[in-house]
Amino acid sequence: MKLIVSVVLIGFALSLCNLSERFHKGNSNSGSSSGSGSSSSGRATAEPGRATAEQTAALGAGQPAKWDRQGMSWTVPPGWTEQENESKSFMWRSPGGSDAASLIVSISPYPDSFPADSANDAAYEQAKDRAKAGEVDEVKWVEIDGVKGVQFREASQEHADAPRRLQWLAYRKYLGQLQGINIMLATDSKDFERHKNALYGVLYSTKIAH
Repeated sequence: MKLIVSVVLIGFALSLCNLSERFHKGNSNSGSSSGSGSSSSGRATAEPGRATAEQTAALGAGQPAKWDRQGMSWTVPPGWTEQENESKSFMWRSPGGSDAASLIVSISPYPDSFPADSANDAAYEQAKDRAKAGEVDEVKWVEIDGVKGVQFREASQEHADAPRRLQWLAYRKYLGQLQGINIMLATDSKDFERHKNALYGVLYSTKIAH
């Protein structure tokens, strides 16, 4: 179990570093509550990832953002544009400069022997530890389109221009391969409240083939 936790935490740290780099690169190019449920993904109750009326309204008329090669799609607000569409990474971004918001998704392949449930548990426990340290202000199990994962939201950052993230981590079997899914919605900390409803709306619009 310690090895699993270590692998998850290393991957988690790398994903946050990668997000920060890509998020700020996009800027330059474009000009509270802790969750309920047990610590075991096998026993925990996941709430449905369902957008509120306000979160749905924040998407406006909406437009599809499709990642066909991974069988995934989202609804994003009008004006958002595709920035990246690779085999294991996908990104859309809202218009604007330093106040823009981003949808960043990554896929990580694993062998069938990888203990996905235990890794999900480790991610949940790590997010709870971050909540105790004041780094995260929301942690819960959330099921999106039939896939259960860990959802957490970072607390407001000390520096206004630092990225603040809403994130969902899960695992699925797709085309015979076990995959880790990492969905991040982010904007600068100072702009998070303004974008918050749209970010949740995009997250809960996720469609996943599995």
